[in-house]
Amino acid sequence: MARGKKGRAVSGWLIVDKPAGITSTSVVNKVKWALAAQKAGHAGTLDPAATGVLAVALGEATKTVPHITDALKCYRFMVCFGAATTTDDAEGSVIATSTARPTDDALRAALAPFRGQIEQVPPQFSAVKVDGERAYDLAREGERLDLAPRPLWVERLDLIDRPDPDHALLEMVCGKGGYVRSIARDLGAALGCHGHVLWLRREWSGPFEAKDGLTLDEIDQMAHSPELDSYLKPLEIALEDLPHVTATPEGAARIRNGNPGMVIASGIDWGTEVWASYQGRPIAIGRYQAGELHPSRVFN
Repeated sequence: MARGKKGRAVSGWLIVDKPAGITSTSVVNKVKWALAAQKAGHAGTLDPAATGVLAVALGEATKTVPHITDALKCYRFMVCFGAATTTDDAEGSVIATSTARPTDDALRAALAPFRGQIEQVPPQFSAVKVDGERAYDLAREGERLDLAPRPLWVERLDLIDRPDPDHALLEMVCGKGGYVRSIARDLGAALGCHGHVLWLRREWSGPFEAKDGLTLDEIDQMAHSPELDSYLKPLEIALEDLPHVTATPEGAARIRNGNPGMVIASGIDWGTEVWASYQGRPIAIGRYQAGELHPSRVFN
């Protein structure tokens, strides 16, 4: 006899203000335990040393994760000049030093090439796969990797504060796949003084903000209680950038079975990705074609 899934069929998003010193996976496991949820995942890994917004998807909301990972994100971080490290942050060993320090004007000028569409080489210690293995596993074994550059859209990169000649507080808004550590490393190289990330915080990710996130202590205190459930955000919050259509009764029945179904829409072009609801509840994501939704993901 088939076993039923353990836990509750809870769906939605829980926003966590991740502390330093814990992996993103550990945060997801904590949330899953606290909500007794059957299924959970997150939208965008934060390094263990990083803090800030980690959006945890529960149940059917896991089907909307790509829409958050593809969204713009905002990072605030402190760059330490004068040293390069193995990990491009303060966790690694120093591998090069310099006594040079950039002026504020030189720093602002150096930021310009890091805006817009850029090519970025991931850190040696990253989750990038090399011949099926994670780069950080190979780097821990002492292997020096020749990682290929990856495209990154940087919407904004600004100098926020310069507390002293050794440090600069920066804020970056970027697209999917950005490595803040690479920005610090490459900025230090461009300025001829070396650099690494001292600390890093993700302020927001798509519609989710760190200031709205729960701490792990708060999650512990509310674990297995209706109070914690009240902090869940609906799964469709991740779809706010997609046009919304409404299914007809017959269309909803077909869409729920994975078939094209009739929807009510206005001003939507052929082939546009949309999400559909019926009786106020999201039922699918798919492509709009001639009055029908062709579903790619169906919500139970």
